Amino acid sequence: MFMYPIDDELALALPRPAVDAPALFALIAADRAAIGRFLPWALETKDAAGEQAFLTMTLAHFGTGQSVNLVIYYRGQPAGTISFNGFDDAGASTDLGYWLGAAFRGKGIMHRAVAAMCDLAFTEYGRNRVVIRAAVDNPASNAVAAKAGFHLDGTLRQGERLADGFHDVHEWSLLQSEWAKAAEPAQG
Repeated sequence: MFMYPIDDELALALPRPAVDAPALFALIAADRAAIGRFLPWALETKDAAGEQAFLTMTLAHFGTGQSVNLVIYYRGQPAGTISFNGFDDAGASTDLGYWLGAAFRGKGIMHRAVAAMCDLAFTEYGRNRVVIRAAVDNPASNAVAAKAGFHLDGTLRQGERLADGFHDVHEWSLLQSEWAKAAEPAQG
């Protein structure tokens, strides 16, 4: 299995649909209302077979360069997923999406996973810009973007349709130059 280790607790990996689907589905089912509030697909994921079909599709998209969907492993078990949802080659950018099971929140997992994905975006995929879009009323996702050093570019009025209607969306970005500067050792 392809695995990108982040630290002693955390790694990102390409999904193994038959192996990962039951654990990811269990996380979704256990917290369907909270996850589904901002990610409508969670309301439509009815069983592990549906999750397995989705993971299989993401591998096909990885193979054709359309997207990169990775499973977040925390201490050896699936905790959620993180993805480049597509690539804008003309603008050298990618859109980053993520979710985490309830039992794994509050441990700094998503912050570390986002940092790792930015490293991949800038070093492996040659991106100049990584974008996170989060509903204005999703404080957890907005906090992840802010903590990861993303810049709040603005708010898209009714920019996203969720299960309960249209929501305003914050658009955050991190540029390769900002990432590189933050990674430089401090000059003393």
